[in-house]
Amino acid sequence: MIAHTGLAVSDYAASKTFYKKALAPLGYKNNMDHGTAGGFNDGKNTDFWIGQRDDVQTMHLAFEAKSKEEVEAFYKAALEAGARDNGRPGYRSDYWPGYYAAFVHDPDGHNVEAVWYDYARAK
Repeated sequence: MIAHTGLAVSDYAASKTFYKKALAPLGYKNNMDHGTAGGFNDGKNTDFWIGQRDDVQTMHLAFEAKSKEEVEAFYKAALEAGARDNGRPGYRSDYWPGYYAAFVHDPDGHNVEAVWYDYARAK
């Protein structure tokens, strides 16, 4: 199990603002700030970090949602915070029959996803 992960960002202040808004529907709050780096807590632990770097390599990161509605709220909040669409909310049966997800590109082009596993649909 992964304890925490982080992304390099080109503008910490802009990315912090983006992630505060985009991750709020998933229950995340920005709870640590160290100048050009900070962490986000999901109610259990601080498991997502961002930090400003000169060289940013884009990555893919998926956050697990608790419901279909959380995926949709994440997508809406992320777009309102300035994300670019990379896949509207919907089932991705080519991934798995109950895979419900939405994808956006953050300010640095990272592919950020919210996913909910619909076990009832997968049966």
